[in-house]
Amino acid sequence: MSLSKGCVLCYQGAKMVLFVTGRCYRSCWYCPLSGERKGTDTVYANEHPVDVPAQIIEEAENMSALGTGITGGEPLLCLDKVTMYCRLLKDHFGPDHHIHLYTAKAPYDTELSRMEGLVDEIRLHPPRECWNTILDTDYIRSVKRAKEMGYSIGFEVPALPGLELLIPALPYLDFLNINELEWGDSNAYEMRSRGHEPADDQHNAIQGAREWADELCRHDNVHWCSSAFKDSVQLRERLKRIAENTARSFDEITPDGTIVYGVLELPLQQKEICTQLCEQVFEPGSFETCDDHIEMAWWLLEKNADDLPGKKYVVERYPNGGMIVEVTPL
Repeated sequence: MSLSKGCVLCYQGAKMVLFVTGRCYRSCWYCPLSGERKGTDTVYANEHPVDVPAQIIEEAENMSALGTGITGGEPLLCLDKVTMYCRLLKDHFGPDHHIHLYTAKAPYDTELSRMEGLVDEIRLHPPRECWNTILDTDYIRSVKRAKEMGYSIGFEVPALPGLELLIPALPYLDFLNINELEWGDSNAYEMRSRGHEPADDQHNAIQGAREWADELCRHDNVHWCSSAFKDSVQLRERLKRIAENTARSFDEITPDGTIVYGVLELPLQQKEICTQLCEQVFEPGSFETCDDHIEMAWWLLEKNADDLPGKKYVVERYPNGGMIVEVTPL
């Protein structure tokens, strides 16, 4: 089975995720979008809020991105913004910077024309209620027109009962991606009301989702994307790329792409004295003075903990100021 180029780059962790809007004209019961993002127009490059377009380029450079995945909400509700960002990325990184876009709409010719030369791959999300008559929908019309215009185009849908209804559409598609159905805070009530339960305590995957996809997955242009893969491979590889570009000399990069460092928290009156002590004892580049604390190599802090005042702990977090994973007191 051959993957779409967008999927190949995702496997490598080489795609920046550009979230352009939380607005959407649909209300799919299985939508995993968080309440924090749903209905808003805040833009995120990976997990970082974007205030000015230049931050998108900065985040892409931080991870040496080879491409970008544009998502939402419904990106085509803000097509002006989408085309502006795509042009920015293509102008900066060149035409080979691969851009794919998710949409629950069946794009009209006017929308396809505006994205021509900017978006390389389109992933349509036909809602579950139209699968029974998929060949009679506008999604097939959009697929045909997009292919005539040079796009790579396919479907990307969650694993739901009835996936086999999409088999008649396969001859028209370059690919069909099935995402393992996932439990989340925003869809938990709807999941329970339909009798769905998580498959285990370690992952968000829904019990039975893989079996629903079995028949469809026998076809050559169909790809199954598991919840575990997204967590353990795709995200990890993206974090590693970011960490390699942004980690300080004393940050330790873990196999999962997180960074680990030590924190020495001090009263302001002690900080200057302790900074001078660090300058005398530690190698240059092995620590950094911040507003109300000092950050340093975690092993250096652990080794000298008894000789240093203040509160001491080790932090593991996503790179480039990302989410804190764990804090361990010393």
